[in-house]
Amino acid sequence: MNYKGYILRLYFRIFVIVGLILALVYSIYIDQALYAILAGALLLYLFADTYTFVKRRFVAMDDFFEAVKYRDFSRWFPEDRGPKDIRFLYTGFNEINRTIKEINAQNQAQYVYLQKILEMVDIGIIAYNLESGDVLWSNDSFGDILDLPSFKNIRFVENRKPDLFNTIFETYHREPDSVAIALQNERIKILISDTVFQVDDDAFKLIVIQNIDETLNKNESESWKKLLSVMTHEIMNSIAPISSLADTLQSNVAHAIENSEEPLELNDLNAGIRTIKKRSEGLLQFAKTYRSLNKVTKLNLQKVRVTELFDNIQLLMAPSIEAKNISVEFTVSGSRLELDIDTYLIEQVMINLILNAVDACKHKEDAEIKVLASQNPNRDVVIKVYDNGSGIPQDILENIFVPFFTSKETGSGIGLSLCKQIMMLHRGKILVKSIEGEGTVFSLVF
Repeated sequence: MNYKGYILRLYFRIFVIVGLILALVYSIYIDQALYAILAGALLLYLFADTYTFVKRRFVAMDDFFEAVKYRDFSRWFPEDRGPKDIRFLYTGFNEINRTIKEINAQNQAQYVYLQKILEMVDIGIIAYNLESGDVLWSNDSFGDILDLPSFKNIRFVENRKPDLFNTIFETYHREPDSVAIALQNERIKILISDTVFQVDDDAFKLIVIQNIDETLNKNESESWKKLLSVMTHEIMNSIAPISSLADTLQSNVAHAIENSEEPLELNDLNAGIRTIKKRSEGLLQFAKTYRSLNKVTKLNLQKVRVTELFDNIQLLMAPSIEAKNISVEFTVSGSRLELDIDTYLIEQVMINLILNAVDACKHKEDAEIKVLASQNPNRDVVIKVYDNGSGIPQDILENIFVPFFTSKETGSGIGLSLCKQIMMLHRGKILVKSIEGEGTVFSLVF
């Protein structure tokens, strides 16, 4: 290190000074005036040189500390001239200045970044000096919520709106508090909280406010839109097969009337009407259940054989699917396989999955859909809906259960999200495997 060379040179000077002092004393002692004068002159010169040698460093450090005192980190010390030890010292000073400037630049960038973020949020934020009232920082949302122009001291608000000043600035809200305030010709509710913090000897107060009325109105509007979208989607999913089955029954009755010689299959007619009635009841039950789906704690559970569940769905959906030339096969491994479920809700899940499969197969020539039920080694009952359609791209597969996410041009993104909710109510789960271009398998695990 360079400072070691400096110490060695300082020690050398001290050693020479001590030697010259001894030589001067000895010369005086032996009465050699010439040697005494020569030793004294050399001693004076060496004292002056040592003083200059030491002073150079202290002057350089004094210049640097003076610059630090006034936060002048732009000063550049010459590294290419002067003694070697001073040049080394200047290099160290320049490195410190460069590092501090980089830190200041990073801090400034972070401050600007944070400031831009806080300016973009719709929550009002202000920080001010408790003693002087001077505003340290405030975003635009604070003034927008309280209908105030930009101000530099909170006394501005006190002079114009004393009631608002007392509520916002004088009252402490350690915990988030809902407060009603009067603005022009209306009253709004805001959520307000504040905290006090210390910077050096100054105390500051940070206040955060949010317009609750605006947020609630916006959320309520969005909730209504989503609810209407959900209800429309699910009602249309049920009405379409009901309408198709009714049309088939009407055609059979009309054909029997025109050809009186051909007997009307009363069993088929009765089964079709019973299916329409049952699905209509299921649709009404669904509407009632979905209205408070997030609050449902008890389902209308009953023991149902899977074969019976499949028969109802097959009878309901067969006419509309066969019209699209798609083969649908229902298979149950074990006729006594049973589920403890809310039949109407699970039927809704099955209808959604089968209609999705139909949509995936609409451009497939040899399209087929298989609905399989079995019991796995863990004694879980698993219903799988398989299709050999277009499949689901891998980049969107993980998002298909997100509410209102859809890759269809006319889709609402409701069906699969609702299926997942219904399965969660049954303490089950819905799984999916898909290969793009080959097909998809949805598994309902009870």
